[in-house]
Amino acid sequence: MKIASIQTVRLHLPLQSVPEGSRPSWAEHAEVANPMSRYPHVKRQRALWLPKSWGPLWCKVTAEDGTWGLGLSDHAPAVAAVIDGHLAPQLVGQECLATEKLADMMFRLTKPYGTTGLASYAISAIDLALWDLKGKLLGKPVYSLLGGPARDKMICYVTGNDIDWYQELGFKAFKLACPYGPADGLDGLAKNEEFVAQAREQIGDACELMLDCWMAFDVEYAVRLAERLRPYKLRWLEECLIPEDMDGHVELRRRLPDQTLATGEHWYTHLPFQAAIKQRMVDILQPDINWCGGVTTCQKIVGMAEAAGVSVMLHGGARNPYGQHFSYAFAGIPWLEYFIGSRPGVPLEQAPRLPGQPVAKDGYLTPSDAPGFGLEIDEAWLEAV
Repeated sequence: MKIASIQTVRLHLPLQSVPEGSRPSWAEHAEVANPMSRYPHVKRQRALWLPKSWGPLWCKVTAEDGTWGLGLSDHAPAVAAVIDGHLAPQLVGQECLATEKLADMMFRLTKPYGTTGLASYAISAIDLALWDLKGKLLGKPVYSLLGGPARDKMICYVTGNDIDWYQELGFKAFKLACPYGPADGLDGLAKNEEFVAQAREQIGDACELMLDCWMAFDVEYAVRLAERLRPYKLRWLEECLIPEDMDGHVELRRRLPDQTLATGEHWYTHLPFQAAIKQRMVDILQPDINWCGGVTTCQKIVGMAEAAGVSVMLHGGARNPYGQHFSYAFAGIPWLEYFIGSRPGVPLEQAPRLPGQPVAKDGYLTPSDAPGFGLEIDEAWLEAV
């Protein structure tokens, strides 16, 4: 079966009524440390400096018989230019089930302008659409195509700062978004410690606690913060450094030999993960399946990691069915990240999500067993860009 068309599309979902909730979500007001924290006018929140006209990007791949698959990434319209202007014309007419060949073609096609960054988002969207199409053509969920379930259900850890609400929902592992970084000096260090201490007191010692630092630190600050936070038994520190600073990751590992480190959501292609494994930079790799190259690239990362005894936990793995299906199929992925930005008091079933996307129950999740990724999206909701 050949590929008949590849196009970027807009998704227009039916209006969904969402309850008000009991209070505003942490995501609406909390300060979060970030790479731009040194600049006061955009310091407080990422929304102040991230591109305002770029949003989710959907890619539709259609086979000769009319069957179609959908992939999801980010940073439209910049990524749409890569797909529509370059990759799509090169892939149309190719065998749609040849996902490995097509991934290799895209990896090599993008070399003149760089496969990492925006090109990787484009590759991810197409690859995910191809796997969705493959599942539909073969009548199987994607996790079955990847070898079948590795467990009965996935353990989820929750990301966000509304800890009391997450406890009501039944979660037992919690990852906080760190508020302050180097620009906040000693006062910020003290406030970060108080923030983590309060969370540990709230959840007790029988639950796991992690801290997401979102590229905000340098090596020195990360070391100083880790030393202050030792009494609170963090399961891991996440993404302390900017992703390109590979030497910095090596140095951080050297200076914090006893602290579990995690990173990788802003690494693109399999190659940075290969380097991280080889040099033992981190303990947990966190590729984003919607950004790093899709299913085909994540397969390479998991294979390398398992051979080296390194864990993989997809960044935002539960936020859509793509990460859910992939994580469900691999024993080397022990946990699933469940980001919650909706307001406390709003049941997960009533919070915004994609049609056909399962939600966590008591801290566990099982993906849909429908063909492909199980998305229940009507073709009439799709509009050509």
